[in-house]
Formats: sequence, C-alpha cells, structure tokens
Amino acid sequence: MRLAPHWRVRAQRLQLRGEVCQCCGERLFPPRDVCPACHQPADKPFAFCGEGTVYSFSTVYEAPKGYERFAPYTIALVRLKEGPLVTAQLTDIDPADVRIGLPVEMVTRVLREEGEDGMVIYGYKFRPLLEREVAGTEARE
Repeated sequence: MRLAPHWRVRAQRLQLRGEVCQCCGERLFPPRDVCPACHQPADKPFAFCGEGTVYSFSTVYEAPKGYERFAPYTIALVRLKEGPLVTAQLTDIDPADVRIGLPVEMVTRVLREEGEDGMVIYGYKFRPLLEREVAGTEARE
C-alpha cells in the first residue's frame, strides 16, 4: 500500500471537496480539470455541505475481500444538495430502513484497513440526517 495516492485525494475523501466551473457554475465531484457541461477549465475549489438524499441504493450481502466485516452494507447514490451524485456506503442504519429520498449527511469513517499492521484508510460515508437543535428553540425547564 502506497501512501501518496491517498494523500492526493484527502480533501475530497475527508472533506467532500470538489470544484465549481467558473464559466457555467456547475459543481463537480470528484474534481476534474475540465467541466463536463461546458468543456471549460474547472479549477475553483468548492466545499460541499455534505447533505443530500438517497437517489438509489443496493445492499451488499457477499462483500469483496477487505470489506467482509461491514457486510451486509448498503451502497447508495446520494444526490448532494448542490447537485452532484456521489456513490458511497451508508452507515448507522439497518439496510431494511433505507429508502429513496432518505435525507443523509456525510460522515468520516474507516473505509478499509491494509492488513493487521497496515494503514487505516478513512473516507466519506453517509448516515441518516440527525435532527439538529436550533439555538434558542429548545424547551427549558
């Protein structure tokens, strides 16, 4: 396992960072050199909010090598609030409770481990959106 490839993609993998096209405004994830919509350079960094909804999903029962400990797990296409579709594993939810349209948020979790003494690879997954308390609106007793 080489460290360099993981180091190069750390911003998009840990912070959900992409780019925005300065010509047409398209938000891109993962980052690309050229905007697929207008074919112009797309090099302005953009941080996604990390919230979205489940667009489609499938549950994996027979996991590939290295992911057996997560099975069964659900892989989903998540439509981010800013537009792009992202493929990611869902976490903190029973596969039977997943549905299209489910509001989700990005979290950083372990993706895999390279051997017993190897590198631990972290990245984004999505979990059901947690309800947030709005300051000043919670009941006080």
